[in-house]
Amino acid sequence: MGKIKKRAALKKTVAALKKNGKIIVFTNGCFDIIHPGHVKYLARCKRLGHVLVVGLNTDSSVRRLKGRNRPVIKQGDRAEILSALEAVDYVTFFNELTPEKLIRQVAPHVLAKGGDWKAGDIAGADFVRESGGRVRTVPFVRGYSTSRIIKKIKTGA
Repeated sequence: MGKIKKRAALKKTVAALKKNGKIIVFTNGCFDIIHPGHVKYLARCKRLGHVLVVGLNTDSSVRRLKGRNRPVIKQGDRAEILSALEAVDYVTFFNELTPEKLIRQVAPHVLAKGGDWKAGDIAGADFVRESGGRVRTVPFVRGYSTSRIIKKIKTGA
């Protein structure tokens, strides 16, 4: 059984893990060009529980969020890279602009986002809190940015 799951299969897997007392942590993002900031962030998220589920934006949702030239890396490849990381237990896709619907399906114990997010702007936060879960911001790893990497490639600066 691989780490990349369709949503229905993930829902069953998470339910079984919860029955076994595992604390489920959820985070999400585009994770277009994986860099050390992503790796450190995901490791920090994993430390908030037992199992880390990553909701990954599909290519079309990345384009809607970031513009027509993104993503640089296709969704299947991004999922494969994420699944190779030790901290990541499961990866699934979402096509919406926010992962709210996916968060409701997973119903994590902990919803984690980067420290650059304001608590009131985190999709699914209200649902997680109302379900008895926690919402945590993980310190943002400064000095790393996919947009900055792309700019450096384009301009050499």
